[in-house]
Amino acid sequence: MIRPESEQGPAAARTSGGADFDARDAEGVPPKATGPPRRRRHPVRVSLIVLAATALTAAGIIAATGALGGDGGNGPVAAPSGPTRTAEVERTTLTRGEKVDGTLGYGRTSPVQAGSGAGEQPARGGGSGDGGGMLTWLPREGDVIKRGETVYRVNEDRVPLLYGSTPFYRVLNVGAEGTDVGVLEKNLAALGYTGFTVDLEYTSGTADAVRAWQKDLGRKETGKVAPGDCVVASGARRVAEVKANRGTTASGEILTWTGTKRLITVDLETRYEDLVKEGTKATVTLPNGTQAEATVTHVGNAVTAKPTGSGGDDTATLPVTLSVKDQKKLGRYQAAPVEVTLAAESRQDVLAVPVNALVARKGGGYAVQAVTASGVEYRPVKLGLFADAMVEISGDGIVEGLKVGIPQ
Repeated sequence: MIRPESEQGPAAARTSGGADFDARDAEGVPPKATGPPRRRRHPVRVSLIVLAATALTAAGIIAATGALGGDGGNGPVAAPSGPTRTAEVERTTLTRGEKVDGTLGYGRTSPVQAGSGAGEQPARGGGSGDGGGMLTWLPREGDVIKRGETVYRVNEDRVPLLYGSTPFYRVLNVGAEGTDVGVLEKNLAALGYTGFTVDLEYTSGTADAVRAWQKDLGRKETGKVAPGDCVVASGARRVAEVKANRGTTASGEILTWTGTKRLITVDLETRYEDLVKEGTKATVTLPNGTQAEATVTHVGNAVTAKPTGSGGDDTATLPVTLSVKDQKKLGRYQAAPVEVTLAAESRQDVLAVPVNALVARKGGGYAVQAVTASGVEYRPVKLGLFADAMVEISGDGIVEGLKVGIPQ
């Protein structure tokens, strides 16, 4: 533990009062952190207070001998004996993080309505999925549905999934033009149908390909596509919950679904808004302590909600979504609470040592116990950023690779 060089009692207590370290003024004892209490989050300053308290109570040496000198000078002072444990001064990047609560899952759900063209709102027009028939088949929760596969059946007619962003809001036939035609033709081509050009125009070649597609689906070969004949979504989908029952009228909400990859969602307090944007890197800690790297893929608009079960003030939050490229890092978890560490401050190419290598100096400030071929001495240091049980240090004689003692 860090102890003053002359005594271990009141002086140690005075320097371990839980104050937040200032990266640019480490020679004195910094003031206590102030600010409103947190309800759910883990502010950076709390982490630094803990690190500071740890540094001032968990690492120190020979407190009763006065080994660091009585005049409080800034020069190196000889140590009486060598340490039993050492570490090296590292050149590294330190990142201080803001820890927030997140949820591992498949993301927010969206509904699929009977006769839906995009999984959001009911479509109008004909087709077997327009709400006028009976549901004869439904998928199971957890099923993954890909392009061309059946979302549900109405009167035994298959309603398949197509990929795209424009719903089918009208009957598509020869002569139709528009982005919805482009969506249909791209999907037909991806499913292996030919005889047309993928563009925005519905030609007789498109109609022939549609007839071949309808035959394979076991549907009437009309050469036309109506709203409700298929469902359009951005990609493969995973069924979250089945809302309807077989044998009932195909109307209203049939099911909800999500994407197929596990991701992290965070309701981020707006005071941390400056820490996130698309592409921001973060670290996710799972319930078993393992970690995975994540990237912010979406930052929504602020939403104001009153905390559940509390009479406190409204809290504004931002819906934030993070993706995890290496899905294996998530193990077998399908849904779980997680901790997300967002980078709040980063210092590159700095010299750092473990926090417990610091020694409190008589008269204020800190030193490290330098171990060299010629002996052991205390070298005063200035402190910088604290992060991940490491601390940035600088000072005369502090170089990369220097061995420093770890006091018992």
